[in-house]
Amino acid sequence: MEDCIFCKIANKEIPSSFVYEDEHTVAFNDLNPQAPTHILVIPKEHYASLNELDNEQVMSALFTAVKNVTKQLNIKEYRTVINTGESAGQTVFHMHIHILAGRPLKWPPG
Repeated sequence: MEDCIFCKIANKEIPSSFVYEDEHTVAFNDLNPQAPTHILVIPKEHYASLNELDNEQVMSALFTAVKNVTKQLNIKEYRTVINTGESAGQTVFHMHIHILAGRPLKWPPG
């Protein structure tokens, strides 16, 4: 998608320091962290939200990337979040998974 900031990051049009990259995904630190560790894992291909993600290979790659990032960074306890839709808190309409760690996280969220 032409004006999607996450597409531009994934395509390396906007400089970013990836903490992880594979064939289908990239992961990078959130610019507005909500925890001491706040990493976003995104597919390289554009899907506006989880509702549009119909590619099982990409879906699997996203969760494998979460596992690889947390293992690489030695993160043992963390929360993953997928916001789907504006009223659920999604602000960037490119499917992404938040990895939050480094502080106690309360329930229910938000």
